[in-house]
Formats: sequence, structure tokens, C-alpha cells
Amino acid sequence: MGFLGAVVAAAATAGLERAAAKLPKENREPFERLNHRGETVTLLEGPVAVLGALAGVAASGANGKVKAAALLAGSVSGAVGAYDDLAGATETKGFRGHLSALKRGEVTSGAVKILGVGAAGLAAAALLPRRSKGVGAVAEIVADGALIAGTANLANLLDLRPGRALKAVTAVTAPVALAGSGPAAAVVGAAAAAAPSDLGERSMLGDCGANGLGAITGTALAASLPRPLKVLALGAVVALNLASEKVSFTKVIANTPALDKVDQWGRRPR
Repeated sequence: MGFLGAVVAAAATAGLERAAAKLPKENREPFERLNHRGETVTLLEGPVAVLGALAGVAASGANGKVKAAALLAGSVSGAVGAYDDLAGATETKGFRGHLSALKRGEVTSGAVKILGVGAAGLAAAALLPRRSKGVGAVAEIVADGALIAGTANLANLLDLRPGRALKAVTAVTAPVALAGSGPAAAVVGAAAAAAPSDLGERSMLGDCGANGLGAITGTALAASLPRPLKVLALGAVVALNLASEKVSFTKVIANTPALDKVDQWGRRPR
């Protein structure tokens, strides 16, 4: 079940990447940004990877409700992420910054993204099959929605260095994919195909790619993990999202030899 999704996602991502590279310069320019080195990269990797992953989800043999949930979460999160990529103002950062702006009556593109990803997470969670009913089912939907949206945002927080977000979603989804999750396998396939360009610093996921792949990852976890592991995953995701308001993940990784070594795999030398 998972193998087909991975193969289709990888093939679709690779094909779309080649097509994007052939776009006229004027069509590629709006997606160009400066990376951490001050070099120009393209954000087209984001929509390419998300569309590739969605193709993999659609082709997988996953449960119909799980498939619908992953398609909804990935497409909506990717779309609002793309909006933030193209219309976003860099002055306002983080949950606190965007929510503070919202209180002042300023609707930032980041606030639109936060609300869109949150709504997509809840809607996707409501689609997932579940045995409990009544209040128990409502509580599970809220928790699953938080896991999906939180994972989408966490992937975005990691997209600050080449390959970092792709390594993270692959590490999380690979075990679930091996257990037979079609959406998880689709993320692995799309990430594998996008990795050479990302690690080579020719492109980056941006909000579109990180939010979209993160949302599919969260959906795979919500649909596949047993309750104890799901509670642990939700706790970790919430804790890391909250920590990001105070702590620089890049500094923590750089100051932790084991994490730094993984972070440098496949990348150009410093």
C-alpha cells in the first residue's frame, strides 16, 4: 500500500521539478528568494513537492477517509503557505507576532496561514475514521486537528537550512510508511525527489512546501499511531512549537554535535 504512494510521489515530484525549471524567467522570478548564504534560490520546490505528495496520496491504497483527510490537509495548508510565500511581510514573525497584529486589526498573510492551517487540520481530523462517539469523538478530533496543524507549523519552523525540514518529515514518516501508511509513504517519496535540489541550495520548500508536507505528515500520524504514541507526539509537537517562540532551533542544532552532524548530511560545506 505504501510503496505505490512513494513511487508515484517521487515520480510526480521529479517530473514537476523538471517542468518548473523550464518556466520562463518572468514566471520564476516571483518565487525567487535569498537563502541563509544570501544566494538566490527558488520557492517552486514547495508547490512541486506538495503536488507530488498529493499525487502519491491519491494513488495509494489508503483507507478512503484517511486519503481524503490527507488530501484536504495537504492541499489547503500548501495553498495558504503559498499565499504567505508570495504576499508575506517578513517584519511580523511567529504566532505571537501575527496574533498581536490581528488584535490591532491588521490581518497579516501569516495570520491567514495560521487560521487556514488550523481549520484544515480540524477538518481533516473530522474526516478520519474513529470508533469513539459523542464527547470522546469531539475530543479526539480536536487533538488530532492540533497534531496535524502543529506538525505543519513545526515543519515550517525547521525550513531554515537546506534539507532540514525534508530530513525531519522523512524521519517521522518513514516508520509509519513501513507500517503501511499511504500518506506517510507519499511524503517520503516527495521528500526524496526534492532533496537533491534542496540540499544543493538551488531551491527551498518555503511555507507552501513545509506546511503542505507537514500537514500530510501530521495526518499520517493522527491516522496511524496508537493513542499512547499519539499523545506523546502531540505533546512533543506542542512543546516544540511553543519553544520556537523563545529558542532558536538553528542555534540549538549547531550547539548539539549529534544534531549538527545530521543537519550537515548532504549539504555544502559551511
